[in-house]
Amino acid sequence: MPFLNSLSGRFLVLTVIFVMLAEILIFVPSVARFREDYLLARLERAQIASLALLADDALDQDLEKELLNNAGVFNVVLRRDEMRQLMLSSPIPAPVAETFDLRNPSVLTLIGDALQSLLETDDTIIRVIGAPTQDAGLLIEVTMESQPLRRAMLDYGERILVLSAMISAVTAALLFFAVRRILVVPIRKVVGHMQSYAAAPEDVRRIIEPNASLTELRAAEEALRSMQQHLTAALKQKDRLAQLGGAVAKVSHDLRNILTSAQLFADSMENSDDPRIQRIAPKLVGSISRAVNLCESTLAFGRAEEPPPSLTRVEVCTIVEDVLESERLAPDAQSCRLVAEVPPGLLVRCDPEQMYRVLGNLVRNARQAISATGTEGAVTVRASEDEAAWMISVEDSGPGLPPKAREHLFTPFQGGARKGGSGLGLAIASELVRGHGGRLELTRTDSRGTVFTIWLPKSEILENFAPA
Repeated sequence: MPFLNSLSGRFLVLTVIFVMLAEILIFVPSVARFREDYLLARLERAQIASLALLADDALDQDLEKELLNNAGVFNVVLRRDEMRQLMLSSPIPAPVAETFDLRNPSVLTLIGDALQSLLETDDTIIRVIGAPTQDAGLLIEVTMESQPLRRAMLDYGERILVLSAMISAVTAALLFFAVRRILVVPIRKVVGHMQSYAAAPEDVRRIIEPNASLTELRAAEEALRSMQQHLTAALKQKDRLAQLGGAVAKVSHDLRNILTSAQLFADSMENSDDPRIQRIAPKLVGSISRAVNLCESTLAFGRAEEPPPSLTRVEVCTIVEDVLESERLAPDAQSCRLVAEVPPGLLVRCDPEQMYRVLGNLVRNARQAISATGTEGAVTVRASEDEAAWMISVEDSGPGLPPKAREHLFTPFQGGARKGGSGLGLAIASELVRGHGGRLELTRTDSRGTVFTIWLPKSEILENFAPA
């Protein structure tokens, strides 16, 4: 049933069950107490009946029978002054089957005797012993039938069960409406907010505004609002990235044509007799070739993912020298010394083009950070290896990264440390290094400068390493 699968329905059923269990725990002692009161009442009536005999030693047989019938017993024995005396008597239809002593009984004894009386279906004769009221003797005992007692107990138990059922129903109904108002209705509102937000997550008007009075529900609403805000921001950023991707594809298409023409002019410059042009022309041709390849890759893949690296063994010093030579041609490179401290012949397994882009981003960021200070400085590229990996570090003597840039260092459009920067360089570099199975780390940044380290594993099986 749908109702029983709801929170309200299950709470209602559980409330009825728990209240009934509580009533059952109360029912057994209540019946035991009723039985004790029933027997004590019979003893009291028997004692009152015996007073008539004390007032007049000769009682008519009919009067004695009437007194015993009113007391509900067969005979009455009273012990006064250490002497046991049969006060009233009548024929007993059967031998006494059980004796119950009501003088200071324990609770467990009363409960056990009550359960025994309820389970006994045969009509037997029982003896009941108790203390006379008002200290009228040492003890009083009567004999009586067991079935009238059992019928009275069953009648009392039936009334208790009906009353318990009514209490359970009323309590469950009150709790049902209370829980529905306090808990279920606010939860349904939260679910409604979630469904409304799911229909249009870009609409900031659908973000939930916490207003629950319950601490737990309010915490849930606040957590939901935080998640919705982050998701909406991520979706907007995704849309911007998609639009940017389309724009980049268009620009790459036109830029590829322009660069192809420039490559033709650069090829003709190689035939110049000017020594300076002969030295610069190969670098220019290499840079234009890389730009053309990058535009073609963008057009070919049409998405933000990088192609998998083509891993080969290359001398790292060759890549480093190409990067430094390109950066030395920058207009603001005069105030920055670009130094390579790479062991000759050190071979690294990597994709040369992608590693060039990684080092190019790191060296360019370092050089621009030094140039922004207006003072002289140095950028040093070092390389080393151990049994597990190759390490390439780019160290600068700049002012260090600001705290804001460190918080989102490898996040696109958020990790820019330079005014006017896009914040894409480090994100691209980190993604390319992860494609090699390695990681790009910020090793140090302070007033003495900044150090980035590229860690490339030597193992043949590439593992996924998250940025540290």
